[in-house]
Amino acid sequence: MTPRTRRVLQAVLYEVFAIAFVGPVLGLVFDEPQSSTLLLAIVLSSIALCWNYLFNALFERWESRQKVKGRSLARRLAHGAGFEGGLTLILVPVMAFWLNTSFAVAFLANLGLLAFFFVYAIAFTWAFDRVFGLPQSALSAR
Repeated sequence: MTPRTRRVLQAVLYEVFAIAFVGPVLGLVFDEPQSSTLLLAIVLSSIALCWNYLFNALFERWESRQKVKGRSLARRLAHGAGFEGGLTLILVPVMAFWLNTSFAVAFLANLGLLAFFFVYAIAFTWAFDRVFGLPQSALSAR
């Protein structure tokens, strides 16, 4: 599978599962109708989908230049932290605007999702690699 196809497939599958989780959770936490929080989840996931593609392209570019190949636990943790950290910086303002709240409240609301998604990103990427194999960037020098 080409790197681009792999990144698109990974990002789409990741976000489909994310929407299925985030929509209902936001509805429960904010006591909002599921239709409203599902729409917010779709908006957040659309942003995350774009970020996922960009971040993985940058990460794999960096990874391809590393002497040590493969995806160790440390590399997976770095991947998860980089992805989720960047995503938090992007999503907190969106959540604050959508929910008509402060950045601080939006950030606090995002912490629970961040904790879940940090673990989810690592587990999902590991499972994706098990099913589809490691990307070329993790196997050999380019």
